[in-house]
Amino acid sequence: MRKFEDTYRHKGLRKKLVDVLRSKGITDEKVLEAVNAIPRHYFLDTAFDEIAYEDRAFPIAEGQTISQPYTVAYQSQLLDVKPHEKILEIGTGSAYQACVLAELNAHVYTIERQKKLFDFNKTAFPFLKKYLNIKFFYGDGFEGLPTFAPFDKVIITAAAPFIPPKLIEQMKTGAKMVIPVDEYGFQRMKRLTKQADGSYAEELFDAFSFVPMLTGKQNGK
Repeated sequence: MRKFEDTYRHKGLRKKLVDVLRSKGITDEKVLEAVNAIPRHYFLDTAFDEIAYEDRAFPIAEGQTISQPYTVAYQSQLLDVKPHEKILEIGTGSAYQACVLAELNAHVYTIERQKKLFDFNKTAFPFLKKYLNIKFFYGDGFEGLPTFAPFDKVIITAAAPFIPPKLIEQMKTGAKMVIPVDEYGFQRMKRLTKQADGSYAEELFDAFSFVPMLTGKQNGK
């Protein structure tokens, strides 16, 4: 059984990571505080312990990745999270992004299509039990969670081939979605704001690289 320890060294490395994020343009202090509060090394194999606080992505189970901290902070900042908002996250992955949102006092509803990742996060990762404001779901992200809609915010943590219409339907009027959308070999980060007539306004931001957002469920029935 792995022993989880957050040492003074780890905390010092997190502070350095926060300084790096600030130097790259992350200005939302609440987002930076959330990153500083979460032991990122808990989300990685112990082999990565020495480099867990470098600003880069690392592999996790099922061919997925834990996103670069800058990407997590960037999406969180664009989402402009307010306390007690209902946020739908598509692509739980390591659950690191979900924890950042939970640290911002949001109510997070997160969907994972990989059954093994879902099972691990739901039952076998003790650190996540502290976040009572995260609810984990196994399912198809393109379908969203209509039972729990409408949502104040939606965040997609994988490269979407298009804007999923069912997710737009599950947003409140005025709600925002942060989504990386495929554009000729890279993803353009977009922020969508839902209008009263059901359409959305679109803002364009920087280019990123994500694993693809896929339909259906994997490794389960």
